[in-house]
Order: sequence, then C-alpha cells, then structure tokens
Amino acid sequence: MFYMDIKITKLPKSEIEIEGEIETTVFESYFKKALQNLGENLEIDGFRKGKVPENIMLSKIPEIRILEEMAELALGEHYPKMIEEHKLDVIDRPEIAITKLGRNNPLGFKIKTATIPEVILPDYKKIAKEINASITPEETNPTVTDEELENTIIDIQKSRAPKKHIAEGVEMTEEEKNKEPELPALTDEFVQAMGPFENVADFKEKLKENLILEKGNLAREKNRLKIVEKIIDESKIEVPEVLINLELNKILYRMESDITNMGLKFEDYLKHLNKTIEDLKIEFRNDAEKKAKLGLVLHKISQVENILADEAEVEKEVNHILEHYKDADRERATIHAENILTNEKIFKFLEIQ
Repeated sequence: MFYMDIKITKLPKSEIEIEGEIETTVFESYFKKALQNLGENLEIDGFRKGKVPENIMLSKIPEIRILEEMAELALGEHYPKMIEEHKLDVIDRPEIAITKLGRNNPLGFKIKTATIPEVILPDYKKIAKEINASITPEETNPTVTDEELENTIIDIQKSRAPKKHIAEGVEMTEEEKNKEPELPALTDEFVQAMGPFENVADFKEKLKENLILEKGNLAREKNRLKIVEKIIDESKIEVPEVLINLELNKILYRMESDITNMGLKFEDYLKHLNKTIEDLKIEFRNDAEKKAKLGLVLHKISQVENILADEAEVEKEVNHILEHYKDADRERATIHAENILTNEKIFKFLEIQ
C-alpha cells in the first residue's frame, strides 16, 4: 500500500474530499527525481546546464522547493491510482492542499474534486408515453395551406426586391417611407435563379414540401422538449458546479462568436448592454444548469437502456466535421459526434414509447 489512513468524504453537489498520507519510504523515493528535475534548469558557473553535481545542487536549491517537487511527482503518480482503486468517477481537475511536508516524513494531503453525480430517474418511459399520446393529428401529419404558401413566397420576393438608394440630403415623405417595395415578378427565370427549379410550379411544389418538413421538425422538437423537461423536473440530481460552469462557458463562447461574426467587438457589445461577463453568467446560470441536467439525464438513460451511437455513423460524422473544419481535433470531433448521435437515438427511443 503506497498510502495510509485514506478517508473519502462526500461533500454537497457531488464533490468529494480525499484526505490521507503517502508513506515515508514511498515519498522519499521521489527525492532523486525531484532534484534531477530542478537541476536541469540550474545555471552555475563552471558547470554545464543539467550537469551540476548533487552536493552543489543541494547547496543552491532550497529544501522546500525540493519537497514541493517531490510532492508534485508523488501525487501526480498516485492520485490516478487512488481514483482507480476506489472507483471514483471524477470529472474535474483536483484542488490539492498539502497538509504535511518534510524530509523523512509521510506526505499529508487533502484533495477536493467533483464526481459524476448520482442521477435518480423517474419513470421516463411512462412520461414519454403520456406526452406522445397528447400529440395532435395536425402535428403528426402537418399540412400547408395555400395562404401559408403564398405568404412565404411574398416574403421571398420581398427579400429579393431591389433596395432603393436615396441620394444624400434628399428627404423622404412619410408616404414614401411606408411604401411597400415593388416585388419582382414570380417567373420561371426568377425561381431558376434561386436554385434547381424547373419552373414556378416546380418551385411551389418543392417549397410546400420544405414547409411541411419544417412544420414536422418543429412539432418533433417541441414534443422532445416537453418529454425531457418533464424527465428533468422529476429527476433527482445534484449538479456539480464544474458542469454548470462548463455549460456557461459554452453559452458565452457561442454568444461571443455570433457577435464577432456580425463584425462587432464583444467588449463593445457588453459596454452597450452595460453588463460584465459576470452579469451574463448570473443571467444565464439557470439555462446552463438545465443544459447540464439534460446531459446527465440523457447519459443515464443511455446507460440504463444501453443506447450507443453506431460506430460507422460516428466515423462518417467525424469525417464530415474534419472536411469542413480542417483544424478540428479528431478526438474532440469523435466525442462530439458520439454525443450528438447517441442523444438522437435516445430521443427516437423516447418518441416510440
């Protein structure tokens, strides 16, 4: 046994504290390696870098610095062993505090970290079944009226209407300001310029198909949201702070990317709102906690039902990501693809209850 008197205490929000000592003989075994590491960058006149004799190093390097290096080496090797031996599902970088540090003594430590929380699920199949039963025929088989189709066509025509350029210094009357732009004619040439459409009739037919598909997707997303929100509400989970912060950072990163893509500086945007990053973190905390809970709930259902993404589909999605994002990391892309495809299989499983 490389340590003794180890004690694991459960803390709120799925955090734990590991307290214990690494035995004297084990801790002392790191002395030479610690001295060697510190000596590699030691510069002393008359000696080549990394070739300083041990007795000279001992006279030049403070003992506390050697002890700190020994502690770092010892815990760097043995912390993973503690985690493995006690089967701890840690999800955060450990906060390490040294409680005893001296030559020819055990190394005392306290380590605080977060673990994957216990998720107690409700009867999620029953919840899904009840919500699925409430889906209306209109949501199951959506239709598009002639009026909806015509309104969409008008919106498309408006988006492609020529913009009026007003000469500098020319004042517009109220009537001119409110006047609707002249719409381009709905001709075969007009629709062919927008995409692979044979003529106006073909355009209308394909547009109607897309609108029906869009309605169906919206209804499906709405139904999925109802199911998972109900499952989350009835689940028992203590979300670790680290997971909430992770989701908060994702939200803020996406926001900053969107603002930057609009040609604005994120700092200027925050000044305009009269808010700080900390203000946004408070504002979006509930959303972040909900996203963290969603991830934990879906992960738990995948474990219980043994739902996993298909390897071939994952590989295909990873290749697609790497094709479009040349600098993407394959390992991260694989984790992302597995997560997305597994979640999709879980939602489909819930939809057939």
